Amino acid sequence: MARLKVHQDKIDDPEALVAVCPFGSMSVKDGNVVIDDSCRMCLNCVNTGPKGAVEFIVEKKKKPLKKERWQGVAVYVAQVDGEIHPVTYELIGKAKELAGKLHQPVYALLIGSQVQAAAKELQHYGIDKIFVYDDPKLARFAIEPYTAVFERFIKQNKPNSILVGATTVGRQLAPRVAARMRTGLTADTTILDMDAKSTDLSQIRPAFGGNIMAHIVTPNNRPQMATVRYKVMDAAPRQEEISGEIVEKKINEKKLVSNEKIIDIIPKPAEQSIESADVLVAAGRGVKSKAELDQLKELANLLGGQLAGTRPLVENGWIDVRQQIGLSGRTVRPKLIICVGISGAIQFIAGMDNADNIVAINNDPKATIFKSAHYCLVGDQSDIIPQLIADIKARKGE
Repeated sequence: MARLKVHQDKIDDPEALVAVCPFGSMSVKDGNVVIDDSCRMCLNCVNTGPKGAVEFIVEKKKKPLKKERWQGVAVYVAQVDGEIHPVTYELIGKAKELAGKLHQPVYALLIGSQVQAAAKELQHYGIDKIFVYDDPKLARFAIEPYTAVFERFIKQNKPNSILVGATTVGRQLAPRVAARMRTGLTADTTILDMDAKSTDLSQIRPAFGGNIMAHIVTPNNRPQMATVRYKVMDAAPRQEEISGEIVEKKINEKKLVSNEKIIDIIPKPAEQSIESADVLVAAGRGVKSKAELDQLKELANLLGGQLAGTRPLVENGWIDVRQQIGLSGRTVRPKLIICVGISGAIQFIAGMDNADNIVAINNDPKATIFKSAHYCLVGDQSDIIPQLIADIKARKGE
């Protein structure tokens, strides 16, 4: 790759140098000559401008990537106080699938303090090697030491791909590690696949507000990295037998120094989460009044479920942001979801299309939501919902 470098100390008349450019790509800002993106690399400024004022630099060509040196699919184990976040088991399931196509091993990276029990639990999930960095200084997440440990793991083991759960920690850690390794990162990936021939990881995620599905590959860099939300992938089943090797690792104490100081950690009160609900009743823009929303709450309660909704209802202040489903909300995977008055935009569908049973109620027979639903009811919700509530109450003898 080539570029132009301007040496300001060798320019006596900035305006005269700017006039040399036939494409108007040079200008004077704060007394300095700058070159913008419209530069055509004609080199007129180099050849006819003041000697040495503009230098043409050809950067050294990057050495071809030796992909065969990068082997295996690694999973970062999300945990707090030794309790493993369930997204980890989903990523293990996907990692085993991807690694199977390459006939390569599956690794797990476990960082923390007193996490031996967690490491032993991971042996029930068919992982080849579990790398454990156990140190009191790693008891709580801090970006600098955790990044240092992650970097050490990558440089020593050279995994082909790394999957990280899109948790609060994962969303901070993965970008820092990717930048440290000068590689790419795809956030909130919804589909992952592996090309057995090229060993390139195919990463697909909604982009531009869900209007397109971006297909991303990182053919010239390793490792390949992706974050995945909870409830997007299928969890690996727990096996009775134990397999895999626990590899205990250490890192230089100087690498564990952090400029952050954690003063205290205050546990949040337990709260209901739509991610863990088996039954959801989701309301969309078609719900026109709070009275209709109250009916949906009643339906959710009768079914032992929770109320959820789309972004417009959050913006109206009718539901809490924690109840929002979709790209800018939560990803859910209930046994049953009833979608009422929802058009079916990709922003919403991406957050719930893995539900076991999807029921859609909409008065528009051409509504996009019907393409994703297993059961479709065309009609006005003000007629259907009261009848549904009455039928459920009758069955319960209420």
